[in-house]
Parts: sequence; structure tokens; C-alpha cells
Amino acid sequence: MASDVNVTAAGQALAEAMAAAAADVAEALNDLLPMPDGIEARLSEAMRYATLGGGKRLRAFLVLESAALFRVDRRCAARVGAALEMLHAYSLVHDDLPAMDNDDLRRGKPSTHKAFDEATAILAGDALQARAFEVLAEPDTHSNPEARCELVVGLGLASGARGMAGGQMIDMLAEGRTLTLEQVIRLQALKTGRLIQFSAEAGAILGRAPAPQRHALAAYGRDLGAAFQIADDLLDATGTTEETGKTAGKDAAAGKATLVGMLGAERARAQAAMLAAQAAQHLDSFGAPAEVLRALADFVVARRQ
Repeated sequence: MASDVNVTAAGQALAEAMAAAAADVAEALNDLLPMPDGIEARLSEAMRYATLGGGKRLRAFLVLESAALFRVDRRCAARVGAALEMLHAYSLVHDDLPAMDNDDLRRGKPSTHKAFDEATAILAGDALQARAFEVLAEPDTHSNPEARCELVVGLGLASGARGMAGGQMIDMLAEGRTLTLEQVIRLQALKTGRLIQFSAEAGAILGRAPAPQRHALAAYGRDLGAAFQIADDLLDATGTTEETGKTAGKDAAAGKATLVGMLGAERARAQAAMLAAQAAQHLDSFGAPAEVLRALADFVVARRQ
């Protein structure tokens, strides 16, 4: 019984922390993405539509919680979290385009190219990516220029050809082809894992943490990202459009390479659970202050949306 109570308490603490983080990041995004005057305001409207429309805010949450371990000013952490959400939103806007995954639904509402048009969606994604790096480079994000440079370089590595964009390239090339298990793992590590890994590491960069702590958080984010992607693939295979807020079953229909398709749902679910447990172990040196991050590892494999 005590164990059940502890699990419930951890889940409640996580839910409250995620809600608080989402509110703080929404406020930061609203401030960082103002609506200008002039004929170009349609672009800003599309940027806000893509970014302020909800979502789990997982990447921003990782920034805020990892930064809290080092007592970083929450407003600075929220700016970094907002920048990562802009970068993530840009990737989703482009991912939904007809030339990519061709999906008309995102977060339970029309994708940006459906709510506006394809050209505006492309420009909104471009502008969100640029704004993300701009925010990281601004003095209000951190007083130390070295920290700002590390954030810029880290996000560039996580999102470029050796990260998210490279993973998307593999994903597109994989349609209708058979990949090995190692290739699928690499695809997912690049496309999803690298940005989540950097999100966890960003708090340590903000806190000017020593290398061992920074590496521990990066390892946590790496395994968490792998578990998250498997859980996402399971939702696509077994969930409903109403649950996920996006078109269910598209991976199988498009012939996409996933661990669920290769291993089957049961083995994939076991793999996700193993990765989540491994992620939590990387936090042992942080003790009780990292309890919410440990609970997050359980959450990502149990979620239904």
C-alpha cells in the first residue's frame, strides 16, 4: 500500500510540475512571439498558431526541471524552454507538409499548412527556427556569453544534419524500404532523441554544472528520448486519433520503419520500459531533487496522448 501511495504522490507531483512549466513557457512564448503591425503580421499569426496551440511541452519541461537542480533563475530557464518549443514547433510544421508526412491534423486541430497555406507554413517554420536561436543568443537568456554560445551550438547540433534533420532524412528514405534494427534505432535517436537529450542537458549548461552532472543529464535525456519515441510509435499503432490529437495509424500506412513494426507491440513496450528505467538510473547522483524527472521517465511510457 505504501508503494502505491508513493507512486500516486510522484505522479501528482509530476502533473503539477508539468502544468506549472507549461504555464510559464506559454507566458514566455507569448512574450517572445508578439504580433507586429504591418502586412507581414500573417507570418507571426502562423508562428503563434503553431507554437501556442498546446502540446506536452516535454522539451521545455526538461529544461526547467534540469535547470532547477542548479537553482537557475526560472525566467531564464523558461526562455530556453520556449526556444526549444519554437524549434520543435518548426519541425512539426514542416513534418506535416505534403512533401513530408502529409498530415492534416496536429494537436487536435488543423495543421499549420491547412489553417493557413503551404507557403505560409514553410515561412512560419523557417522563422520559428531563426527565432529560437535568436532567443538563446540574447543577454536576457543568460548573463554569461559562454553559456549562450554553448546553448546555440548545442541546439544546432541537436537539430541539424547530425540530429533531428538528419533523422528526418533517414525517415523519408526508409519509406518502402527495409532497415536493420540498428538503422531504426539511429533514425529515432537522431529524429527525436537528440533534441530531447539536449533539452535535459540545457539546464546543466544554464547552471554551469560540472561535466559529470552535465553528462548524467545528457544520458538521461538520451534514454528518455528513445523511450518516448517507442511510446509514440505504440500510440500511433494502437491509439486513436482522438487520444493522440493527430492521425493514428499513419506510420504503418506509409510503410515507416519503427521498432514497434520490427519487434511487435509487446517487445517494443518492454524495450521502452527498460529504457525509462535506465534513464532514471542516470539521475542517482542528484538524489531527491530529481524525483520529478524520475517520475517523468515512467510517464513517457505510460501516456495515452
